Amino acid sequence: MLMRHAQGLILLAALGLSAGGLAGCGAKRAEAPPPPKVTVSTPLRESVTDWDDYVGQFVAVDSVDIRPRVSGYLMAVGFRDGQIVAKGQTLFEIDPRPYQAALDQAQGQLAHSQAAAANANTEAVRGQQLLAAKAISQQAYDALVATQRQTAADLVSSQASVKAAALNLSFTRVTAPLSGRVSDRRVAPGNLVAADTTVLTNIVNLDPIRFAFTGSEALYLKQERDGVARGSETPVEIRLQDEPTYRWKGRVDFTDNVLDTGSGTIRGRAAIPNPGYFLTPGMFGHMRLQGSAAHDALLLPDQAVFTDQTRQLVYIVGAADVVRQQPVQPGPLVDGLREIIAGIGPNDRIIIDGVQRARPGQKVSPISGRVTAQPTGAPTLSPAPVQATGTSTGPVR
Repeated sequence: MLMRHAQGLILLAALGLSAGGLAGCGAKRAEAPPPPKVTVSTPLRESVTDWDDYVGQFVAVDSVDIRPRVSGYLMAVGFRDGQIVAKGQTLFEIDPRPYQAALDQAQGQLAHSQAAAANANTEAVRGQQLLAAKAISQQAYDALVATQRQTAADLVSSQASVKAAALNLSFTRVTAPLSGRVSDRRVAPGNLVAADTTVLTNIVNLDPIRFAFTGSEALYLKQERDGVARGSETPVEIRLQDEPTYRWKGRVDFTDNVLDTGSGTIRGRAAIPNPGYFLTPGMFGHMRLQGSAAHDALLLPDQAVFTDQTRQLVYIVGAADVVRQQPVQPGPLVDGLREIIAGIGPNDRIIIDGVQRARPGQKVSPISGRVTAQPTGAPTLSPAPVQATGTSTGPVR
């Protein structure tokens, strides 16, 4: 009997401990976790311009292979390899002595022809007088006139020979046909060079320089329609492979007249000022070509937009700090920010950081932030002590 009583007390104590433990668990479950912290901001509002992207290569406006106009032995080189040269600058000198001798010979022949022509003119005048006095026959006079005409023709031929010899002598100085950067010399002094055959060097002009690219048929049609509306050459911006910004400015100056039937693309070309000769033919670059006129746009960090199957969504924090999802239509990137074409308003509070911690219908603890654009391409999420408007009157990009 006593043993049963003791067992009952033990059972009651165990039930009491279990009830106390359950009560403690219930108290813990009643304490809900705090709302997750997220950074929110209204969209950045700016006037922007849409751009179409291309990859292309810089090419020279003119590229000239320098060849001699006369044959001979090369005597001197008048430039350093890779130097910037001016139009008319002497680049090479060919031995002029044979051509100077030829010029002297031609000048001597010219003097002989001048003397013969003067004598023939005198004889023709005297013959006319004698013919009038019937001192010579008509046949003799006609011979004097023929000699006069022959010596006049010889004089013209001798004058042409002098000009040709003088021209060949001038060709012994090979000059730059344009201003630009010269390549290295291909022939050393002392070598024999052949007229119009031996390549001595090459020159390319660098200012302005051209940027060659290809575009699809769809982009061509778009640009043509926009170009007709603008009535002017389309502006472009280019960045090099190691540059974060599009620092080189220019304009499209040529579009081909046919599309490549194999690739469905068309060739285009832009002219870029290059006063410091920094850009060199052969460089690759990324070009963006103006695709639309300036318009007001709402911009968000790219990470604020996420994909749900086939839809693009953002999280909007509404009344009572409750999250709701909103489908949007995203546009192109502008200075590292994503343009939102449709789906949000300028006063909506968008979650720009902490998207992974938010759920639709859930309450959050919002921290006010500000969306700013950086030309380097990366957006900045700046916490602010007060609610930010997210609008900015920036320059048209």
